[in-house]
Amino acid sequence: MRIKCKPILTISLVYKQLSLQFDKKGQLLPFCEDDQVVHVLSYDEKPGIQAIATTSEDIQPDNNHKTISRDYEYRRLGTISLLAGIDLQTGEAIPLVKESHNSKDYIEFFKKLDNKYLKSDKIRLVLDNLKVHSSEETRKYLATVPGRFEFVFTPKHGSWLNLVEGFFSKLTRQMLKGIRVKTKDELVQRIYKYFDEVNEEPVIYHWKYKLEEIDPNEEVVVDTLPVKKSS
Repeated sequence: MRIKCKPILTISLVYKQLSLQFDKKGQLLPFCEDDQVVHVLSYDEKPGIQAIATTSEDIQPDNNHKTISRDYEYRRLGTISLLAGIDLQTGEAIPLVKESHNSKDYIEFFKKLDNKYLKSDKIRLVLDNLKVHSSEETRKYLATVPGRFEFVFTPKHGSWLNLVEGFFSKLTRQMLKGIRVKTKDELVQRIYKYFDEVNEEPVIYHWKYKLEEIDPNEEVVVDTLPVKKSS
C-alpha cells in the first residue's frame, strides 16, 4: 500500500527516488525497458537581471596599477529575465532568456522541453508556486499535451528545497556580479555562452540532507494542472 507523504517531504522524496537511479560511482542507471522514462528538472526564474554599461572605458593594468580600474558611474540599459531548468539526471542546464517572465514565456520554456525530450517520455518539474506556474493560460497549453508534464511544487517559503537556486547563486558569483555590457543583447548572449560552457562538463546536483529518513516507496504527490472548470 502506498502512503502519500506530507507536502513538505514530497521534494525530498523526489530526490530520494532520483538517488536510486545512480550507481555507487554516480553513473545514471539505464531505465527498465518497460518503464516510462521520467526526466526530472529543477526549474525557476531569475527576473530583473540588470544590463549595465560603463560611462567610460576601463583602465587596463600597468606597472603602477595591477588591476583594472573602472569609473564608479554607470548607465542602466534595462533588465531581462532568465528562465532555467537543471536536468537532475544529466546535469544539463537549460536556459531561456526573455524580456519578461509571464505565462507566455513560461509556455515557451515548456515547448523548448517538449522539443528536447522524446515524445514518449514524461517531464517532471520541481518548482515554486509562482502564479504564472498554474495560470489559466498555462493550463490551457498543458491540455494540448496531455500526460507530458507533471509538477511537484515546493511548499510556501521552501524555495531552498529547489536545487536550481544553488545554480543561480553560482551564476551570480561567477558571471553576473560586476558585469558590464554595451547592449542588453550582449548580456543575453553572454548568459547563453555561460550555459554552453557549463554544459561542456555538466555537474549533476544531488540532494543529501536527511535522505536516509525518506522511504522511497511512498508516493510522490504530483499535479498535472488540468483546466479549471467554470462554475
